[in-house]
Amino acid sequence: MKRILVTGAAGFIGFHYVQALCAAGHEVLGVDNLNDYYDVELKKDRLDVLAPLGNFNFRKVDLTDRDTINIIFSDWQPDVVINLAAQAGVRYSIENPYAYIDSNIIGFTNILEACRHNTIEHLIYASSSSVYGANEKVPFSTQDRVDHPISLYAATKKSNEMLAHSYSHLYRLPVTGLRFFTVYGPWGRPDMAYYKFAKALYEGQPIDVYNDGDMMRDFTYIDDIVEAMVRLVNRIPQGNKAWDGENPDPASSRAPYRLYNIGNNNPEKLMDMISYLEEATGKEAAKNFMPMQPGDVYATYADVDDLMAEIDFKPSTPLRQGLGKFVSWYKDYYDVE
Repeated sequence: MKRILVTGAAGFIGFHYVQALCAAGHEVLGVDNLNDYYDVELKKDRLDVLAPLGNFNFRKVDLTDRDTINIIFSDWQPDVVINLAAQAGVRYSIENPYAYIDSNIIGFTNILEACRHNTIEHLIYASSSSVYGANEKVPFSTQDRVDHPISLYAATKKSNEMLAHSYSHLYRLPVTGLRFFTVYGPWGRPDMAYYKFAKALYEGQPIDVYNDGDMMRDFTYIDDIVEAMVRLVNRIPQGNKAWDGENPDPASSRAPYRLYNIGNNNPEKLMDMISYLEEATGKEAAKNFMPMQPGDVYATYADVDDLMAEIDFKPSTPLRQGLGKFVSWYKDYYDVE
């Protein structure tokens, strides 16, 4: 059993992951700044669920607070660090760039520095499918170059990957980056399309459907994300001895560094997602068809061969089933019918 520090513990993925780590017997310290990018009460309610766990403790901390982060590392001495804290959202990044620089770059650098100055067995951090940017070859593979981000959010996530590799190379810090693909499910993020659509359906409001509904996403259910992450805790990168600098593999290195996609490997049409929500809620949406938004991509599609080879697992929850579970939670949480 390990001492594990989880940043972003009050967030969607962090909340579910902390539950799984605690259930496995690990001692977990969660940190989060509880910012107001979306409903703070939802974050507090997640923490209320976690609070009774005997092997979980929480500190309200912003990752940009370097001194406090260093004190936490020094006092608590984690074995493993899971960095899930970040300013999320593609569209929000267009209007609020400094929030992304502060949280996703400065905050992450503070975590890397704290890791290198302490005895950390493994740093796992959240990247994003958004790093594939202008790439059009699908499925997206970790073997692909990702040099053309089309949102500031994506650029900060690509920066995280580059910073992580630099620290792994310079300080032999074992680092694993996870490119998540459109994560959804109970206790999710209210800024995500499926969540906003459900809210509109129950309130009798129209929904905004971008690119006239002609988009595809590799929707990945939260339980699948968590299962993959739990399996990866003890898969500590050792460095790829066969790595070739003349034909470099972007997903590995001579350093103890590794990248994985975590996605359902099955892109779904946006309009099908809406249909499944209508089916689960028993309500029909009035739809405002709109053009593509800046920073959006037409399709996401994860190649997860590397993940399968490493941990013998790939996400597979069908979208209709996962959305049904989300709607059941939504009805109970908001007391709607």
